[in-house]
Amino acid sequence: MHRHPDLDPTAPFDDPVEYSLRPQRLQEYIGQDKVKVRIEIALRAAQQRGEVLDHVLFFGPPGLGKTTLAHVLANEMGASCKVIQAPALEKKGDLAAILTNLEAGEFLFIDEIHRLSAPIEEMLYSAMEDRKLDILIGQGPSAQTLKVDLRPFTLVGATTRAGLLSKPLHDRFGMVHRLEFYTRRDLAIIAERSAHVLAVPLAPEGAEAIARRSRGTPRICNRLLRRCRDFAQVKGDGTISAESAEACLQLHEVDDLGLDALDRAYLLALCQKHRGGPVGVRTLAAALGEDDGSLEDLVEPYLMQVGFLDRTPQGRRATDQAYAYLGLTPGPGPLFA
Repeated sequence: MHRHPDLDPTAPFDDPVEYSLRPQRLQEYIGQDKVKVRIEIALRAAQQRGEVLDHVLFFGPPGLGKTTLAHVLANEMGASCKVIQAPALEKKGDLAAILTNLEAGEFLFIDEIHRLSAPIEEMLYSAMEDRKLDILIGQGPSAQTLKVDLRPFTLVGATTRAGLLSKPLHDRFGMVHRLEFYTRRDLAIIAERSAHVLAVPLAPEGAEAIARRSRGTPRICNRLLRRCRDFAQVKGDGTISAESAEACLQLHEVDDLGLDALDRAYLLALCQKHRGGPVGVRTLAAALGEDDGSLEDLVEPYLMQVGFLDRTPQGRRATDQAYAYLGLTPGPGPLFA
């Protein structure tokens, strides 16, 4: 059992069409209003003082716009942004080469920053705090430490698991922002904006149908929009109406709440096989043939958001709403269906 590809916000994000849908300026960025207000104040203050922006950490579920915000910040400051995945930094020399080549005011975006190895993370401490890099030359008793001054830069970190970030690294970020799931209203606006960029006719009811199934995530919203565009082009008159959107998403087995086969299998395993819980995530992962980390990142956050799941110290529990969604009656049932 696997996540439907269009509902997987961690799927590779290297499609040029998807890049074209990203907002470039803060004014174009839809949603996350509280975060935007804080960012705008910080940007204006840094610009008025002629300084670089403080280091920023974004955390939250995948697909909510952490990478996009990093580019928006760089654009607002009139700087370029270098992007790197944390696992790609295997040696200290990799990080040293990147940091020493950064121009003054440039942004460095490190995605999944919680996955940095301990030695590389420790190199970041002085780089972030003092703009200095300590490079060890030689080995043994004759080894020497060379201090290299770095140009002023802004580090933007992103993580889906803030709890795995070490406290020393977390404390060196001047700003820490949590990105929340988007409202349906915001997602409908995002769908309309993306349809305009793609030159696709989109009825307001079609935008609402897509937003309702987007799991609170803009990346999923844009992918579903493209699937509906294909369907309307081949099976309709090219306009994404409520009817064509409903038919398209039903074809892809995405229900009215945005749940797919993996979500339903998770809830069935929890409610039927394990009597609604409490049960550990590893047990559920084994029953579904999935990785427990994938369930924690891709399935459970949205199920909690819609009120179908509770995480407790004893394990996962299904709510009464989950039973109602499945058409089941809460209470003791067969341990194995």
